[in-house]
Amino acid sequence: MASAARSSVPPLEWIRSEIEGYLSGWKQRRGRDYWRRPLVGVASAEDPLFSQLDRAVDPSHAMPRDLLKGARSVIVFFLPFLEDLGKANGEKKGLASRDWAEAYVETNLLIRKIGSHLARCVRGAGYTARATPATHNFDEEKLVSGWSHKHLGYIAGLGTFGHHHQLITKAGCCGRLGSLLTSMEIPATPRPGEEWCLQKAGKECFACVARCRYGALFEAHFDRQACYRQCLVNDAHYTDLPLVDVCGKCACGVPCSYEIPT
Repeated sequence: MASAARSSVPPLEWIRSEIEGYLSGWKQRRGRDYWRRPLVGVASAEDPLFSQLDRAVDPSHAMPRDLLKGARSVIVFFLPFLEDLGKANGEKKGLASRDWAEAYVETNLLIRKIGSHLARCVRGAGYTARATPATHNFDEEKLVSGWSHKHLGYIAGLGTFGHHHQLITKAGCCGRLGSLLTSMEIPATPRPGEEWCLQKAGKECFACVARCRYGALFEAHFDRQACYRQCLVNDAHYTDLPLVDVCGKCACGVPCSYEIPT
């Protein structure tokens, strides 16, 4: 792994290969397959957009070098869900589907394992690295994250925000994000030059609003407290699983679920 990083293989391609290889092995070992091909983006730790996260997210949002001294790059990866998984969740009345809840738990664990694997690879190549948790790093009263993977994904060029406040990537918005900080300097990936959300691009949609039945998402605003209440309803239902504060209805069965909408 270290030798691969020192060879002619560009760092981003090396990172992507490590993620894809780990994911393939994970599927074989666990006997579960919820995911399509991962996406990977990189942001410079010096990107000026990081300095705007205190306003875009919360004044307490961390900067890259708060988490890793000497950070030069932030690697962000997206694990898009299989279409059947999103379809089942969208069709399930009321609650999140069982598969969606199980995929949430499995993917959070997978993201932690991928982060640890990448950190070992990067350290083996002579750099420092720190992986970050997939979720539950937020203020439970304000419901804002101290390290927002969706905003990191935007800065790293993985996509743009939809009206539903999800990140729309080339593989859609159904999936989960993870990140890694490193002292390795990796060229940043470019950001999209246009809005990928149909509504934000001036093409009438609001399909995500129609999918929300819980008084959380409207044409004019988003009530994150109402959203989280419904997430906790799902958690209370699936008592045999670890914490599954999920819903995802607004991301399922909409034009941006699995691709850039057209």
